[in-house]
Amino acid sequence: MDQAGETAHDPSRRRIQPRPRDEAIYRQALDAGTSELQARILAGRLPGHEGPLEALTAPALRHLSHPEKLQDARRGAERIAQAVAEGEHIGILTDYDVDGITSHVVMLRALTELFGVPASKLHSLIGHRINDGYGISLPLVERTLALEPRPSLVITADCGSSDEPRIARLREAGIDVVVTDHHALPLAGPPASAYATINPTREDCPYPDKTIAGCMVAWLMMSLTRAVLIEQGVLSASTPKLSPWLSYVALGTVADCVSLGASAANRAVVTYGLQLINRMESACWRVMAERLGADSVPFDAETLAFQMGPRINARSRLDDPYAALHFMLASDEATARRHLQMLDDDNQARKALEADMVDQARRLAQPQLARDLPVLVIYLPEGHAGVQGIVASRLVQAYGRPTVIMTPAMAPEMLTGSGRSIDALHLRAALQRTFELAPESLPRFGGHRGAAGVGVPLAELERFREALRQAVDEQLGGRELYPVVWTDGELDAPQLTMTTLDELEALAPYGREFEAPLFEGQFVIEQQRAVGADGNHLMLELACDGVVNRAIWFRALAPGEPVPTAVGDRVRCAFKLSRNRWKGRESLQLMVEHAERC
Repeated sequence: MDQAGETAHDPSRRRIQPRPRDEAIYRQALDAGTSELQARILAGRLPGHEGPLEALTAPALRHLSHPEKLQDARRGAERIAQAVAEGEHIGILTDYDVDGITSHVVMLRALTELFGVPASKLHSLIGHRINDGYGISLPLVERTLALEPRPSLVITADCGSSDEPRIARLREAGIDVVVTDHHALPLAGPPASAYATINPTREDCPYPDKTIAGCMVAWLMMSLTRAVLIEQGVLSASTPKLSPWLSYVALGTVADCVSLGASAANRAVVTYGLQLINRMESACWRVMAERLGADSVPFDAETLAFQMGPRINARSRLDDPYAALHFMLASDEATARRHLQMLDDDNQARKALEADMVDQARRLAQPQLARDLPVLVIYLPEGHAGVQGIVASRLVQAYGRPTVIMTPAMAPEMLTGSGRSIDALHLRAALQRTFELAPESLPRFGGHRGAAGVGVPLAELERFREALRQAVDEQLGGRELYPVVWTDGELDAPQLTMTTLDELEALAPYGREFEAPLFEGQFVIEQQRAVGADGNHLMLELACDGVVNRAIWFRALAPGEPVPTAVGDRVRCAFKLSRNRWKGRESLQLMVEHAERC
């Protein structure tokens, strides 16, 4: 959470609260041999989970389901194999975010390095967030049709499920489209004009895990295509598998915020992918480690989520995403370093934009909060479309309610928007209901439970607001909304040790729906000082039962806001245990997420 004072319309409400626990899971974990603390962590994250815990607590690739279980996968793989065998030109069309870029890398490397397709017969098609928009946009279709020679097959990743009109246009031009995606499909079902649609969220898809990321679907499809090419005698049975590229899948999975809770597949690919990344065999990983410093290694899921992911996303937020692709594909450190500098520069520019837009959005949110609206819809006429999602996330954190941030689109009199949700609301389902209530106000939308994108005519903005509010109300049923910091309870002072941190890290990876452990406790502030380039973080010394712990509170200070705490204050903190590395030495540090005076 950002600020101690941002507690929605009732600042007296207690924000730090213990996370509900599933007692059956707690007992099951203890019976399986976990420690009490580990059982507590699992019981707070796996409500209603059925089956053995081993697949989640000891992630392994054997828990992955075979790609043939994906509906249409065999048909799609056979079409890709045909294009490979017959020397067709192939377009690779992916989204511009980390999931899309990592999908692109997996497909491109499989086609060139394993399947022997000449680079001259491959066409990378990645949309520009601002100029082209999401998915198989009309500008991307026009760009594809203008290629010489024109591809006869386009493979998508992380997009395409909601793009029937554009797919139909490609099909009319004689181009087959194999869609690989993970976003929820429209009510009409898979796009009728696609040659094949491989998406685990299809109602008729027997694949057991519906939460895998787009890059994982792409990896599974390329794996199955390899098998088909071997069956057909086009490739040798000794052709290497795609396992080494699970490093990219790990990055895309973490950055796309898909579930790391009850998904054995996601937990497996992130765990194995991190092992690959930490071998530092690719230039992109080595250069990132160089940029972050020697103490950043080994990388963990948090490194992917908060260091690599934002840098790769920043390029597509502000410019075209090809620098991110070239960075991931770089064969030498000099090339990787040059492209990383572009990503870094864009990320710094993104941070400045974000800070300004968050400040504007918070001000504009106040009247809606005063009316206790269940969803915030904020229009920023001067805002940048590339930062909408981040700003929406900040408001969700601050106010505890779903948020959609809107800015002007390239098309005249149109708005584009990104939404972020709370745990209790399925945002994609709420948008589907909004479309049913007011179809003219929402001509385009897509996404999943936690995040979504929309296109709204400017003249229909108020109608969209009202319809979305009704849709959210119907789903939440009048639930009281306010920001809550859910914790895993208290730790005794003797538990604030590196040994406890090791115990918690044994349950990694942590991420969406399997959040990193967060604890609460009372401390006295012995020392505090502002740190960071902008002076917006607080370095603290927190005393508990005679023991003083070093702590850091990121984004504790905001321009124009009072300092939330003072030396001598007794505070209740929500905090994580973190490993502070400095010149090869490790020490325990508390990372404060929120603090309230007692």
